[in-house]
Amino acid sequence: MLKKPFLIAEIGINHNGDLKIAKKLILNAKEANFDAVKFQKRDINLVYSKEMLDSPRESPWGKTQRDQKKGLEFGEQEYDEIDNFCKEKKIEWFCSAWDINSLNFLKKYNLKFNKIASAMIVDKNLLENVAKEKKHTFISTGMSSIEDIDNAVKIFKTQNCSFELMHCVSTYPMSPEEANLQTINALKKTYNCDVGYSGHENGIAISIAATMFNISSLERHITLDRAMYGSDQAASLEMQGMEKLTSSIEKVCLATGEEKLGHISEKEKIIAKKLRAHIK
Repeated sequence: MLKKPFLIAEIGINHNGDLKIAKKLILNAKEANFDAVKFQKRDINLVYSKEMLDSPRESPWGKTQRDQKKGLEFGEQEYDEIDNFCKEKKIEWFCSAWDINSLNFLKKYNLKFNKIASAMIVDKNLLENVAKEKKHTFISTGMSSIEDIDNAVKIFKTQNCSFELMHCVSTYPMSPEEANLQTINALKKTYNCDVGYSGHENGIAISIAATMFNISSLERHITLDRAMYGSDQAASLEMQGMEKLTSSIEKVCLATGEEKLGHISEKEKIIAKKLRAHIK
């Protein structure tokens, strides 16, 4: 029987800078039987150039990219509340830090896990600092060459830091023909490690299919409403989709069973007796 993967509800920046939305998403993840929620943390002045931040962008927070990026970031006060709220609701939380300042900021919360976002797998300095923390780390492989993955794996093995790769395609939303789930097996064979799946597709079919590859973890973006403001919302799951996903995965894991030929269950024996009674 397949083992149920560790289920991560990626809140990311879908809270839109609103702590009430973040808490509602945490509650939804808990009620839908996810194991953890994940956020994203950035020092926008390190992650983005001044020219980019000063460029125009209309958003609910203002007319520049800086206004938008700043509006989506939580600070210490918000994360203190998130930490307490997750402890109260008994669900794990963690973050993908996009820079060293953010990684250091998160040390306060004694989190169990780290996450390397696909965009950051090429940042060797960040990877080395994450690996030195010796926390189990999920490493997404979207937009990555074999060399990129090789380098990341080498860093974590050198630091003796527990990790798993996550097959990922960084399109939003991802189309079915882009999924290439066979990559999960290729990653397992090449790197001899656990492999999860981080999905950006619409719906739940591809995520359920990924479960059949015996993935160790499954991450999906979640939202209150896919029509909300934000680039990740359209590829996210609302509450109904979250519940369907987790219940379907439980059924799939139960249904895989064992490799047994000629096995007749007790229920089948009763039915066979009735249906074959006329056969002499």
